[in-house]
Amino acid sequence: MTEEEMQKLHNTIDVGVKAAIAAAIERHRQLGQSISVMKDGKVVTLTADKIAAIQNQHYSQNKI
Repeated sequence: MTEEEMQKLHNTIDVGVKAAIAAAIERHRQLGQSISVMKDGKVVTLTADKIAAIQNQHYSQNKI
């Protein structure tokens, strides 16, 4: 496999993993469930309303 093919495969995997994570987070938000994430080296639990705020901030900063 060439370097270019490897890079394309890596990019495809990254996109798939990020989409799966976003879908799981959104499902938790819709169900009103909390999630735990790492922030500054510590585990932080976010309630469903905090998840929405984080997602909105992320989308506005990255224009996804």
